[in-house]
Amino acid sequence: MGRGRAKAKQVKVARQLKYNSGGTDLDRLRDELGVGDSSSSDDADDLNDELADRYADYADDYGAGDDDDGRSSGRR
Repeated sequence: MGRGRAKAKQVKVARQLKYNSGGTDLDRLRDELGVGDSSSSDDADDLNDELADRYADYADDYGAGDDDDGRSSGRR
């Protein structure tokens, strides 16, 4: 007898989630996810530049055209 009442409540909650999409606080969500504002993109650009500088000499040694070095992969 109790299962019908529980199922009805689940259906009610599911309908509310499906049809009531309003009320999302995007600023709060951004804070919870730890996503910074556009002003912090300068820090990300600095980090990307630092990583690019660090691995630039590897890119020179192992360029894009050097993927096939003449060794067979063992497949036929």
